[in-house]
Amino acid sequence: MPWTSKHKSRFRQALGDWYREAQRPLPWRTQPGLYRTVVSEFMAQQTQIKTMLPHYERWMRRFPDFESLAEAPSEDVLKHWEGLGYYNRARNLQKLAIEYIALKEKPSTAEQWQKLPGVGPYTAAAISSIAQNYPTAVVDGNVIRILSRLENDTRSFANQSAAAKALNARAQDLLDKNRPGDHNQAMMELGATICLKQKPLCSLCPVIEFCRASKTGNPGTLPKITRKTSQKVEIDRLWITRSDKILLHRIPLDASLLAGQYELPQPSDLNVQCPQSIPISEHTRAITHRRIRERIYRYDLQKKFSNQTLFWIPVNDLDTITLSGPHRRWVEELLSRQAEAGEPH
Repeated sequence: MPWTSKHKSRFRQALGDWYREAQRPLPWRTQPGLYRTVVSEFMAQQTQIKTMLPHYERWMRRFPDFESLAEAPSEDVLKHWEGLGYYNRARNLQKLAIEYIALKEKPSTAEQWQKLPGVGPYTAAAISSIAQNYPTAVVDGNVIRILSRLENDTRSFANQSAAAKALNARAQDLLDKNRPGDHNQAMMELGATICLKQKPLCSLCPVIEFCRASKTGNPGTLPKITRKTSQKVEIDRLWITRSDKILLHRIPLDASLLAGQYELPQPSDLNVQCPQSIPISEHTRAITHRRIRERIYRYDLQKKFSNQTLFWIPVNDLDTITLSGPHRRWVEELLSRQAEAGEPH
């Protein structure tokens, strides 16, 4: 099916009508604003909407604008990001706030937004179109999926970036330039709620008449993006408590990942061997293409340590430090189990 001007107009109309009726009442939509859009786009990177919503509300109460975020202690910023992961997003968001306030000429185009920390092509397009009505298309995973299926595009892409680059022209061609923000949000909403990765809800799709894959192919198999080979990682950690305190490792401030956060220590942090016992807790999680298996062992520390990144943290002070989401859950679980067993910390 060729995309004539008439087809494109009908597609935009059908998509827009559906979005006005079906859009989820997300807080950055019900109370729109530039800063709120910026925060929502940073949080939505690598995080599902349902996961980020309570974090977004808490963040907005503490940092309601660029100024409050720019002036906040970095430790406070990281603390309020806790549970979202990928903490460089929080650092970049604060850097962006500082730079934004200092700019005499504020960014208003996607190209200008990309000059700020943490802002790539997708985020720049989303911020400028949604908050400033700048006519540029967003091409994220949802949009890639929709465009691939509309065209029944069976090409294989090396990665999502390659797919976005290949499909960008089509996204720009279909964009409703009169309402770019609503159009982009409608495309992302369609991908998030109807045009799903597996088992797309084609019978509910407002633009099904334009979808070639639904007629001639299998929409659920598109797009064809080569996934990185899964890498298995195994990590051993130690559970060491003493007098209502827990021994935790603080990641150095100059680390490229998770800088300044606390976690359960590994045997290497104490220069000891991993216990040859049954772990008291075991967990599996995935980060990008890595599948991480972590075992936690109870350890009775007999000697002093010299590692300057290890700290005895009082149990009552755990809420004042930044623990990654998984580590906080593990610590709370183990403390609860100790309390049920009547064991001292």
